[in-house]
Amino acid sequence: MAKDTHRGDTAEDFPRGATGFLGPDDAGPLPETDPRTFRTALYEAARVAGGTVGEVEERTYPRTFHTASVLDRAGETVVLCHAHHPWIAFASQRRNWYDEEFLAPPPWARAFTDAGLTVLDRERLTTPLSAVDTSALTRDEWRGIRLYHLTTLGGVLFNAFA
Repeated sequence: MAKDTHRGDTAEDFPRGATGFLGPDDAGPLPETDPRTFRTALYEAARVAGGTVGEVEERTYPRTFHTASVLDRAGETVVLCHAHHPWIAFASQRRNWYDEEFLAPPPWARAFTDAGLTVLDRERLTTPLSAVDTSALTRDEWRGIRLYHLTTLGGVLFNAFA
């Protein structure tokens, strides 16, 4: 995966752990994004923005992401960090799952790419599922997608279905 682009091209849209769902046939735990890397980048982003870090909330099951915010002159921007892959997304409000509620990366998003995380842009996150390769998704993952009426790549990546 490219680390130095706001596009955040995910090549394989759904590598193991992308949905946060551990199926019965999965061997071993899902991969994890180091929360310390996220926190370090978050504080650097707030510094670059001339702001402060708001509430930081570590992921709790079944959510697939950590949540934090940067408070600056423009207001509060919610920062999402995928728990299993080094993906960053932005939103205007905290939620347990997202579908199309993503924001374009702010100018200070570069702090995350500099830390080795991949910033996903709004265009990529709101890509309809019909336009991405979903062949790696399991029947159980599809059950969650249908249950929560998720329609976008970002909705499947940043979710809270068990």
